[in-house]
Amino acid sequence: MLPACQIAGECSSSTSLSSQQELEDDRMIALVLSEEYAKLDGAVGRRLTNLAPVPHVPKINTYFPNITDASLDHQRLLQRLSVYGLYEVRVSGDGNCQFRAISDQLFKSHEYHKNVRKDVVKQLKDNRPLYESYVPMKYKSYCKKMAKSGEWGDHVTLQAAADKFEAKICLLTSFRDTCFVEITPRLQPHKRELWLSFWSEVHYNSLYEIKDVLPQRKPKKKHWLF
Repeated sequence: MLPACQIAGECSSSTSLSSQQELEDDRMIALVLSEEYAKLDGAVGRRLTNLAPVPHVPKINTYFPNITDASLDHQRLLQRLSVYGLYEVRVSGDGNCQFRAISDQLFKSHEYHKNVRKDVVKQLKDNRPLYESYVPMKYKSYCKKMAKSGEWGDHVTLQAAADKFEAKICLLTSFRDTCFVEITPRLQPHKRELWLSFWSEVHYNSLYEIKDVLPQRKPKKKHWLF
């Protein structure tokens, strides 16, 4: 039998080689995509709408990647942003990032995240039948938890936000096999598109086409009647 330290070393080496191969594969995919999209210009939507979006299934957060996986995911996301010529407006990683990113897309300021969270939680409470089946805990407890500042948003709150703001929420993700996800309103056509980057299960940012001029980002007046 091999010594434990040798077994561990071989496993570590195997994991490292596998990770390197994944990065090489991603670089090749990025090269192909960059050639395919090099001639495109315009808004974010025109750059990504040719991608086949993955159907969205609302779910709460149950898995969080370890440091190694998160680092690889982040490299993959940065590579995709570069390939598509996209720009992130980075928001604070204080547990409110999903709501901050949505706020930035709606109002050109992340500072209204508390109001966005309040509206999303109201949507959850007022339309319980739409979301309850996706929440594997007492629904009232879930809503109460989501109302707290600093509580991470999940895929259920994304669906609730899409429904509340009548928006198609488009995620450019760091998932290896899922580049692009769309969350659409369930009961009505969408009236706007919100573009977010998603460092999977870690962080959200607000997303723009890199050629867009982002001058003085004057916050829009707070109108909460959507």
